[in-house]
Amino acid sequence: MQPTVEEADAPRLVAAVPMNDPKLEPQLVSGFYSIEGNAWRWTGRQFSVLLRPPAAAAQRGAVLTLQFSVPDPVIEKLHSVTLKATVEGTGLPPETYSKPGAYTYKRDIPASAITGESVRIDFALDKAMPPAGAERRELGIVAASVALGPK
Repeated sequence: MQPTVEEADAPRLVAAVPMNDPKLEPQLVSGFYSIEGNAWRWTGRQFSVLLRPPAAAAQRGAVLTLQFSVPDPVIEKLHSVTLKATVEGTGLPPETYSKPGAYTYKRDIPASAITGESVRIDFALDKAMPPAGAERRELGIVAASVALGPK
């Protein structure tokens, strides 16, 4: 059976989404802003992504990796931010960041949370910078990439 035109043109989900690739934007479900500096994107307080799980993840589980930065203004205004993630309804341990800098949020995902050919990951910060002045966006963290890898 031949795929329909829509199926043939539909982008295949990938397991790793670098924030500087506009072709992968459909996998950024919500809460991500436009690419900045040809490298990264601001997030809102809540943001979600759809990823393809690695082979055998339904049996072995997977590893979630979010590469991001907490900019100076976020820490100056909010003092700290706590990041948590939920994978298909399964909560992952949160982490709190109280210094500006580059970070990696890395968590094991149990096999029971991976049931299909795509995995929705919902991230949430306990707080974000509200829109102020000319800035109309709620600003959370600066995301560089998000990926699901094998365990």
